[in-house]
Amino acid sequence: MGEAALVNDEPVIVISGLSKTYKNTVAVNAVSLSVQRGEIYGLIGPDGAGKSSLMKTIAGVLSFEQGSLKVFEVNIDSEAAAEKIKGRLGFMPQGLGLNLYGDLSIAENIDFFAQLRQVSPEQLTERKDKLLAMTRLEPFRDRPMKNLSGGMKQKLGLICTLIHNPELVILDEPTTGVDPVSRRDFWAILAELLREHGMTALVSTAYMDEAARFHRLSLMYNGQMLADGEPDAICAQAQGSMVELTADTQPEVLKQLKPQFPQLEAIGDKIRVFVDKHAVDDAINAVTDQLGGLKTNTIKSYPAELEDAFIALLRQGSLKESTQDNDIARFDRPVANDKSIAIEAKQLCKDFEAFHSVDHINFQVKQGEIFGLLGANGAGKTTAIKMLTGILPPSAGEGHVAGADMRNAAQTIKERIGYMSQAFSLYLDLTVMENIRLYASIYAVPRSILKQRLDWVIQIAGLAAATEELAGSLPMGVRQRLALGCALVHQPGVLFLDEPTSGVDPVGRRHFWEILVHLARVEQVAILVTTHYMSEAEHCDHLALMYAGRVIADDTPGNMIQALQDEAGQLLIISTDQPLPALTCLEQADFKGVALFGKYIHLLAVDVNAAEKQIRELLSKQSINLLTLSAEAPTLEDVFVYRVLALENQAKP
Repeated sequence: MGEAALVNDEPVIVISGLSKTYKNTVAVNAVSLSVQRGEIYGLIGPDGAGKSSLMKTIAGVLSFEQGSLKVFEVNIDSEAAAEKIKGRLGFMPQGLGLNLYGDLSIAENIDFFAQLRQVSPEQLTERKDKLLAMTRLEPFRDRPMKNLSGGMKQKLGLICTLIHNPELVILDEPTTGVDPVSRRDFWAILAELLREHGMTALVSTAYMDEAARFHRLSLMYNGQMLADGEPDAICAQAQGSMVELTADTQPEVLKQLKPQFPQLEAIGDKIRVFVDKHAVDDAINAVTDQLGGLKTNTIKSYPAELEDAFIALLRQGSLKESTQDNDIARFDRPVANDKSIAIEAKQLCKDFEAFHSVDHINFQVKQGEIFGLLGANGAGKTTAIKMLTGILPPSAGEGHVAGADMRNAAQTIKERIGYMSQAFSLYLDLTVMENIRLYASIYAVPRSILKQRLDWVIQIAGLAAATEELAGSLPMGVRQRLALGCALVHQPGVLFLDEPTSGVDPVGRRHFWEILVHLARVEQVAILVTTHYMSEAEHCDHLALMYAGRVIADDTPGNMIQALQDEAGQLLIISTDQPLPALTCLEQADFKGVALFGKYIHLLAVDVNAAEKQIRELLSKQSINLLTLSAEAPTLEDVFVYRVLALENQAKP
């Protein structure tokens, strides 16, 4: 780690060959790992990988059958042993606000957990004020928990976990379903506690782009450890490189490359290809040799990122993940390539008493376009979709969907669109085929083509092996593909998807987006999607960013990134021999967007050369060595966080 404060001779957690079973299911299979004092250690993997079972075991709330576990040098081999260390750790279970009490206010929840943890009144006052300020929840301290957004619930859950100042915190997917601004708040809090108290954190996440936040991490799959180490070292284990290209004939290029390169995806106008066992310098030639004369507009190569490495390691190892068929079935209806307006909002408003949920928003979605609606929890995204689909009447404004006016043609709109709601839309006690038949009946699919349409849904959603399975027994990724298939059974020209991949693992998300890209590019379906995954936002042709019910930015992903770069500069990635003191130093110098990412520090700077000179001088005065400094374009997450925080700061009195 390069920093004495981060590492102690004795690890906080030592696990050797640990196994946990539930009846005939092996949840954790011979896992070994160690976590050093002062580390932020990550567990990454899909649902069912064993992350939660492992964390509950470490927290002392779940027994195990084989192996050994030491926490704070105490051998956890009995309930009595687990009790010895519980006062030194904090555990936050998975789920939005599941460890909280809905009818209690923010302050009352904190007070309750402080009493449970025997925190003195003097300590409580000091810690509560500090944590409320850090989480930006101070103005809402009297609001009942049940009235909080998802991000606010998670931040309150974190405060309650931290109120007794634990040496070790165990956080099970604390950022799943939480917007990027709240996620940044989470990581800033952990960095602050690491800096001030040398606290150790074990954190699980489904967001691969959060992996850079960890000092070290373990990739888990089917209860086993797939790889572990620092993020860069795990990426190198995949033994391959990425090639990114653009082409006017994107569907043809995808079809040409798929047989040779099974790990590829379309993201907006780009195609990303993982090239096995090729260095960065050689990977481009391997791709161009396979194109067979198809022309590219741009092409470049670079090292693999963690999500690419995770999927590559699955393919290369003994842990296999079933994949989609190479060819996705076509619609059996004619496809129009007219690029007409499929969805339009004009000065659309929705008020709930005095609260403006949606405030005069405007946007358009064309046929064949993937349009992303982004925003923090409570920004108004779901309300906007419910108005456009005819579920909620608007307070003011107009909306047109699939050629119909949403005010007086709600039934016509419902017949012409597919809608996958944020709340789960399947019947979990019905089988896959029974769910599809039910939706075919709801959408009045003619009996003469029913079997053909059922077969088409099974094929496009990749469900052939699961037709008789109960929907409730399916993994989340497969379940979401079933929900998508049900929304498509009548082959609509317009598709609304509200947080469709929340909680779905990276492999499942890629399968899902492969279908969406086909629908947009080949079938010319207009798709409006909301998402919290910034990596998914890059798939969209156009984005609208919502804040407090208003659209505050409306452009292509590339233009949004360029606009931030013009205004706030490039993203500087800095490594030093003392990251925590360096973080403090750079924060005090008022650089924009300063944040800790594992052993690296990120910030924004307009003049890279001037910023580098200033950074070197500042660190040198503190006897901190600058090891590396590189400049990159900002990410969409940087755009989201920068724009929303700027508006929040403007709104402050």
